Amino acid sequence: MSPFFVKAAQLLLSLSILIVLHELGHFIPAKLFKTRVEKFYLFFDVKFSLFKKKIGETVYGIGWLPLGGYVKIAGMIDESMDKEQMAGPPQPWEFRSKPAWQRLIIMLGGVTVNIILGFLIYMAIIFTWGTDHVGIDDMPNGFAIEESFKQYGFKDGDRITALNGEALEDVIDVNHHLFLRDIKTISVIHLDGQKETISVPEDIGSTMFENGIRRPFTPIITPILGTIAPDSPAEKAGLQEGDKFVKLNGKEITYWNDFMQIKSADTTNSTIQLTYLRGGQENTVSITPGEDGIIGVYPKVDYTVQHKDYSLGESITKGFDYGYWTLHDYIAQFKYVFTAEGASQVGGFGAIGNLFPDAWDWKAFWGTTAFISIILAFMNILPIPALDGGHVMFLLYEIIAGKKPNDKFMEYAQLVGFIILISLLLFANGNDIYRAITGK
Repeated sequence: MSPFFVKAAQLLLSLSILIVLHELGHFIPAKLFKTRVEKFYLFFDVKFSLFKKKIGETVYGIGWLPLGGYVKIAGMIDESMDKEQMAGPPQPWEFRSKPAWQRLIIMLGGVTVNIILGFLIYMAIIFTWGTDHVGIDDMPNGFAIEESFKQYGFKDGDRITALNGEALEDVIDVNHHLFLRDIKTISVIHLDGQKETISVPEDIGSTMFENGIRRPFTPIITPILGTIAPDSPAEKAGLQEGDKFVKLNGKEITYWNDFMQIKSADTTNSTIQLTYLRGGQENTVSITPGEDGIIGVYPKVDYTVQHKDYSLGESITKGFDYGYWTLHDYIAQFKYVFTAEGASQVGGFGAIGNLFPDAWDWKAFWGTTAFISIILAFMNILPIPALDGGHVMFLLYEIIAGKKPNDKFMEYAQLVGFIILISLLLFANGNDIYRAITGK
């Protein structure tokens, strides 16, 4: 099956699970507080539904537009803009008749479910599949250092022992920690055996973002070809697993990182000249990269990856820790959205779909689903009218001020919020289309 359809199927299944559970987060407390729920929908039913059935006072259905889902709660000013219902006198079963604390619980239900679900999935993943990590002694060749980072005192071949004085379980995570967490010092062992603790600038994450540096520390790997992407330019050129790269466009290659740096720096040639060793014989081949600049080669990893399994109790602790830092790091990187470069990287359904692998993998599927669940929780709690966070904001105002906002104001706020959401949706998916067309 085409990778596109595999990703699309995973995206549809993941969103369906998350939407239904999110809406149940609103539905269940609404029913507990004897609030009438008129509709419960997976996807939007603009003009018509793919399926619907009324059970009791609620119509359950599946819409045709897979941009989300909703529960329509009686007596609530929401995206349905049901002014006729709101014009009548309040009824005991309506949302607007309930105490503010009950309405707050109903509105927080969806976000709460998404957070809990994300954490539970991470716990289940760790219990089922364990974790993989690379320790300091598992990477004897150390890291290749990006040139601009050498000014701080880092050297090629450095092995990382600690961040802020604490040992790092997986040294491969150093770039991620440096970009999104408050890292002040990095302890290393240089090739000559000398130990040193190096201070990094306070705004190192912003510096990395502004200069397009995502991996200042790259594992030093021997330039031996491990795998080749099917039907890729490399496969068509006749490259084989085990080939050792020695030159690219006439420049010497010592490590795989040299190959990547030379390839990235040379933007003048549409075709690259790659020299490699096979069976002791040197060969040179011309390769034309694809439109995305990829030739489809991956190195044979020569560092050791350790695997660790966890008991149920350990999985709960480890999964909670993983979920916490996933949420923390997503919030930390959110600040970059408000820059020109960050805004250009905002993605819609295409970007979300690309989080899933080309081939079906349950571990990857559930990991991505947990990540999306946590993203949805954070995005939904933003204080934007039409989102759960907007309703929560007005409810908190009501609790503090002791009075509700005017219904007319709420209608206008809901309309403004809806326009903002549609604009963001169009912008994000427009970025996806632009990247697909330009390959950037």
